[in-house]
Amino acid sequence: MGRDPARRLLHPGRHPRDRGVRGRAAYPGRPGDRHPGPLAGRHQRLPELGNTDVIDTSTLPVWDNWGVSPNVLAPTDTVLRFYEGVFEEILDLFPADTSPFIHVGGDECPKDQWKESATAQARIAELGLADEKELQSWFIRHFDSWLSARGRRLIGWDEILEGGLAEGAAVSSWRGYAGGVAAAEAGHDVVMCPEQQVYLDHRQHGGTDEPMPIGYVRTLEDVYRFEPVPPGLSDAAVRHILGTQANVWTEVMQNRARVDYQVFPRLAAFAEVAWSRLPAPAERDFAGFERRMASHYARLDALGVGYRPPGGPLPGQLRPGVLGRPIEGTPPTCKHLPVWGGRGQVVREALKSGNPHSAPKARETGPSSRSGAETSFADPRVEPLGRCARVAMSGL
Repeated sequence: MGRDPARRLLHPGRHPRDRGVRGRAAYPGRPGDRHPGPLAGRHQRLPELGNTDVIDTSTLPVWDNWGVSPNVLAPTDTVLRFYEGVFEEILDLFPADTSPFIHVGGDECPKDQWKESATAQARIAELGLADEKELQSWFIRHFDSWLSARGRRLIGWDEILEGGLAEGAAVSSWRGYAGGVAAAEAGHDVVMCPEQQVYLDHRQHGGTDEPMPIGYVRTLEDVYRFEPVPPGLSDAAVRHILGTQANVWTEVMQNRARVDYQVFPRLAAFAEVAWSRLPAPAERDFAGFERRMASHYARLDALGVGYRPPGGPLPGQLRPGVLGRPIEGTPPTCKHLPVWGGRGQVVREALKSGNPHSAPKARETGPSSRSGAETSFADPRVEPLGRCARVAMSGL
């Protein structure tokens, strides 16, 4: 694949999926990569990217367990040049007019190896940084500047707030509302996607027949009552809430049908939350939504979508004997229950116009380790699902 190590992962013109990627790039989106956090799979192929003075990265297997891998990128010039090469490939595949944001990840980056690494500690001393959190911030700031110089904007998960946020960076608030609130109040753009509310890999029912149940129970009604704009924001901060996003992480989903089961019909509820003018969550007409869903199920059937039926999984959707990692109880929520009206309406109108300016321990059971009118739904197979309502499918 040539001498450039970045091309071992991405190579436009030669990669067999390049044509498909370029076709998808015609739609607005937010492509990206994940760093400097857990990269065990990449360490296996490119061990020089890891903290080789702490661990023999050439012996690391692909991560196949629950939790967060301790193996992270080394803060070296080699790593910076490698990822600049990766991002050059990504920028070529995804033009700026449809993909102004590039997602860098930045989540789940344990600092233990950096604390032990002489190379990392030398970098901290060289840069005059206070600690390993500021080292991660330096890493993110480097790519914020690098992307800005190429006409793009950096966005990352809310961990990039730790150690100080790069001036032009935007935040995907996944660990709840708090990170997004802090970022918006500091003048940064935000996409609200709290795990406890809109991670669609979390199970839809508490029954024992749910296939490989993960996380909290988040029913169709729960998603329909999700409110992406938390109360109490200043007028200026509200303008920085760009929209909302639902995510599904597919490491335990073996095929598209399994992803369909997790995503639908909850994605229809999420789309209505993102695109419609709704009252306060408690006042929403879920019964009316269910009546409209009766017609929408027929559309999903016609499109071959393997959604979860209202009565539970079909025989072919079961995974008997395959254990999961459910979390019991009610997921944590925003400090104040979201309310409708006031500043929230400003964001809703902005979204409609298209012109917006720690959880409890899981019970580990697996291997060790608006109302009223008939609203029509968009074709769920159209990609993307829209600027402000998008399901991010990772790991397919």
